[in-house]
Amino acid sequence: MGILNSLLRAVTWWNGQTLNTQIFTWRKGEKVGEDDQGNAYYRNADDSKRWVIYNGEAEASRVSPDWHGWLHRTFDEVPSEKPLKKKSWEKPHQENLTGTALAYAPSGSIRTKTPTERSDYEAWSPES
Repeated sequence: MGILNSLLRAVTWWNGQTLNTQIFTWRKGEKVGEDDQGNAYYRNADDSKRWVIYNGEAEASRVSPDWHGWLHRTFDEVPSEKPLKKKSWEKPHQENLTGTALAYAPSGSIRTKTPTERSDYEAWSPES
């Protein structure tokens, strides 16, 4: 399995870090934290660069709001040291599920297991 992972990393960028990113991270990176999905966050010595190494598929919606704010310099405090205060009504962060089997499908959608008959829609047909 190790050879397959190495080959995938060599030819794809969406399966974790590329070889160049791995070398740069090894030489210049300082790990500052990790989120609940296992994504690792780094910065260089003078904090002029910040980046994430995804645990699995590189999908930006997997970055939680607090880490997104740190990556984009909305705030300087590292979320693993000073997490954002959560409101009682906030739901946990969830990645974008569009295009997956878990994506939202409203009632009446052909993607639902049992599509319902729609009574609020009547197809238009041109008059002859």
